[in-house]
Amino acid sequence: MKKKQQQQHPGSGADPWPHGAPLGGAPPGLGSWKRRVSLLPLLRFSLRDYGFCMATLLVFCLGSLFYQLGGGPPRFLLDLRQYLGNSTYLDDHGPPPSKALPFPSQVVYNRVGKCGSRTVVLLLRILSEKHGFNLVTSDIHNKTRLTKNEQMELIKNISTAEQPYLFTRHVHFLNFSRFGGDQPVYINIIRDPVNRFLSNYFFRRFGDWRGEQNHMIRTPSMRQEERYLDINECILENYPECSNPRLFYIIPYFCGQHPRCREPGEWALERAKLNVNENFLLVGILEELEDVLLLLERFLPHYFKGVLSIYKDPEHRKLGNMTVTVKKTVPSPEAVQILYQRMRYEYEFYHYVKEQFHLLKRKFGLKSRVSHPVLRPQFFLPTPLETEEPIDDEEQDDEKWLEDIYKRNHQVSLEFFLRSLKLDGSQDIKQVIWNLSSVH
Repeated sequence: MKKKQQQQHPGSGADPWPHGAPLGGAPPGLGSWKRRVSLLPLLRFSLRDYGFCMATLLVFCLGSLFYQLGGGPPRFLLDLRQYLGNSTYLDDHGPPPSKALPFPSQVVYNRVGKCGSRTVVLLLRILSEKHGFNLVTSDIHNKTRLTKNEQMELIKNISTAEQPYLFTRHVHFLNFSRFGGDQPVYINIIRDPVNRFLSNYFFRRFGDWRGEQNHMIRTPSMRQEERYLDINECILENYPECSNPRLFYIIPYFCGQHPRCREPGEWALERAKLNVNENFLLVGILEELEDVLLLLERFLPHYFKGVLSIYKDPEHRKLGNMTVTVKKTVPSPEAVQILYQRMRYEYEFYHYVKEQFHLLKRKFGLKSRVSHPVLRPQFFLPTPLETEEPIDDEEQDDEKWLEDIYKRNHQVSLEFFLRSLKLDGSQDIKQVIWNLSSVH
């Protein structure tokens, strides 16, 4: 028997437990330890593997920290993306589940000039009294580019405001994280670039319906020959006001304070798109202002609850109509085409924002009321161009009467108009001209 047991365990001597190990387990002998390890191969690792895992974890943590310090998305936007889900906007058009959104206590509206900002600020004044948030405004309207010290001072003043606050000013995008502050949630509204330029051109010269003397306060040093300069002459003769870089206006509000943000080109365009994705909760389109207000009410109910009912109130519409720019005229088709070519980066950004806005609307079940009506002949272009406020009912009836006239022979007029423009293949420019000829 002893010989048989020795043959079963060669080189190891007699087995002290021929019928199995006792309940208390084997003592920490070398042979027993090897048998235990062979049964659990997944627990086998070396110090090198352990060091590699810890180094990977350290790199991930440092990368996340540097991303936040470098201006990563605010926490609210990350929570919102989780709320919306990972599915694309195109494959889910239904409304999101009914649950509470996170509430941001710091919102910045770095409003773009002549993009309906006075209308929105008027609404915010009413909403701040109604909902009790702190509306922080600025009397500085003509300083959008700041030095480093000015950025630090402004960010300090904003960050110390009583929360919840909504700060609004005409200023290019500010990176709070760069100066150690908490990055707020940004919102904004833009509009068709040519339409925005024309609104600003005539507003600087003639003001709005609030008073004919407003323009004298804003541009007191403007000479009379400059004030009454024909818009076509300004564009066709390449006056500084009607050429780059003056026409590169919308993108810097989203690109930021870097000097290259003021240079028309791909760098500023791509940086503006990146900031829209990472730091802006919503960038709306003025031509669809009611839908913008609906989404703001959905995203930021503590600030914008009930905004649409206030906007549609007849008394508010009377106040809003006072901000419409006066004495606006439409430039010639040739001048419009030149403007469009000069503002190609602005239009690329505008179309990008518009596409994102429509995707967001579909996510929340809102249908885009975007039509493609026929173009009007040049001799029938109406004078008003404002889109900041809806027109009165009587004006809508007159507009419908004119539309009925256009429909009778629009084919002949359209063909003649396109031949005169030589724009048969340029759908974008056709849309620009239609926007200019529309009364919103």
